[in-house]
Amino acid sequence: MRIFVTGATGFIGSAVVKDLLAAGHEVLGLTRSEEGARALAAAGAQVHHGDLQDLGSLTAGAAAAEAVIHLAFNHDFTRYLDNCEDDRRAIAALAEGLARSGGPMVVTSGTGMGRSAPGEPARETDQPVSAAQVPRAASEEAADAAVAEGLNVSVMRLPQVHDTRRQGLVSPMIDIARQKGFAAYVGDGANRWTAAHVSDVAPLYRLALERAEPRARYHAVAEEGIAMRDIAGAIGRRLDLPVKSLTPEEAPGYFGWLAAFAGHDVPASAALTRERLKWTPKGPTLIEDLERLELAVA
Repeated sequence: MRIFVTGATGFIGSAVVKDLLAAGHEVLGLTRSEEGARALAAAGAQVHHGDLQDLGSLTAGAAAAEAVIHLAFNHDFTRYLDNCEDDRRAIAALAEGLARSGGPMVVTSGTGMGRSAPGEPARETDQPVSAAQVPRAASEEAADAAVAEGLNVSVMRLPQVHDTRRQGLVSPMIDIARQKGFAAYVGDGANRWTAAHVSDVAPLYRLALERAEPRARYHAVAEEGIAMRDIAGAIGRRLDLPVKSLTPEEAPGYFGWLAAFAGHDVPASAALTRERLKWTPKGPTLIEDLERLELAVA
């Protein structure tokens, strides 16, 4: 297939592009920079210039392809609500272009978007929360709206995707620990985050696109729930810093914008994803990657 990939030069996107090309697909990658264009060309992909704010470029890119993988998202959390609504519009623009071929699209979301019972892991069959509750759910609402219009759209819910250089929301935790002089968690630190190595996540997008099941939800989860105290402990060991427990009242002063996420308990199961897509993650664990963390010079 000829696949239009947004976020094609990003941490996850570049791995997805590499996997698609290795599997014999043709890739048209979105980029807004000449540096990104050079990286895509060097990888063997074709270049499509544009960005998430240029909805026309998204529609045109999707119209020039047989399928779409939508990975791009603005992670500036100072304008989180706006970014989530921008993603809703971006997905609608992609759907408009893809309607011409009727091909499949995989949209990116997060494992926290499933409405699970307290303490229970989110499952692929759980109904999604609403964007009124969690702004990031706008992406899933846009995906469902496209399905209602007759398009073949599925959702990939991501955990903390990691290697030894980047670890999703754990990366800003590392930066904060270096700035504050200690690593921290909230309360007893028993709340859990999910994780998967980038080498396991990349082929999962291809498998989902090739399955092409409308309205399917997949969880790119290798580890269903890692306690935050264990994550903080690994950060402390690697940085040679003490590890402390914070009260919920102290958390905003330490974590800043990340405090909205640091105390959440968001375990998630990938049992159905593994079964449906014949997916067996094999990469290192999050703690293993944190123990081998590549440290930038402060």
